[in-house]
Amino acid sequence: MRVYENSLDSRLTNWLLHCDRLLLSLKTFAWQQPDWNRLRQGAEIILTHFPVLRITLFCDGREWITGRLLPEDLTEKQANGVVCAVTSAEYNRSLPSHKTGNYLSAWLAKTTSQKLNAQEAILVDSAGNWLETSTGNLWGWCDGCWWTPPLAVGILPGIMRSQLVKWLQYQQQQVKQEPWTMNLVKRFEAIAYSNSVVEIVPIHTVKQPAGSLEYNPHHPSFKIIRSFLA
Repeated sequence: MRVYENSLDSRLTNWLLHCDRLLLSLKTFAWQQPDWNRLRQGAEIILTHFPVLRITLFCDGREWITGRLLPEDLTEKQANGVVCAVTSAEYNRSLPSHKTGNYLSAWLAKTTSQKLNAQEAILVDSAGNWLETSTGNLWGWCDGCWWTPPLAVGILPGIMRSQLVKWLQYQQQQVKQEPWTMNLVKRFEAIAYSNSVVEIVPIHTVKQPAGSLEYNPHHPSFKIIRSFLA
């Protein structure tokens, strides 16, 4: 999670939403809950040194909090976009409804993509439909509205994703949640991925076996979706 305004209570930090997601997984797995007050105290100590916190909970109620810095090239990526590569369907995410510590498939997908001079990987299902990137949820713009794959296809329910859907709908912007078939992705004028750390990062090129797809990383539609972060 990314800490804004050096506060867990900032609107954009979404501390309670992150805790709720952890709690849902703990209940689903029938794991012991941590001392939530101690967890918050630890997070408040670490955030004085780092803008990004990673909170890991274990089955016996223990917790582990680490901190890291924002990516050095994040501003450049947000401004001009990145290159992605479509990966094999074998790199499916483990328990996609939960943010578990098993990032092996996503890591392998991203590592494979980097060998193709891409910064991110796009995960797909057995039919070749785009699901998400190795680190975030997908967004696309066409027909005057934003599109994002539905949770039912088996993607991580990102907190940034859910907040953006609510924000866009509040702004009376239509958001279509439908599977990303090959016919649909070819229609997009602009695409991006989101997560709680990088916010919104445009994608200007997607490499795939059948040839690359190009998108506009400076599309005016990004002004709408970025207004949530203002």
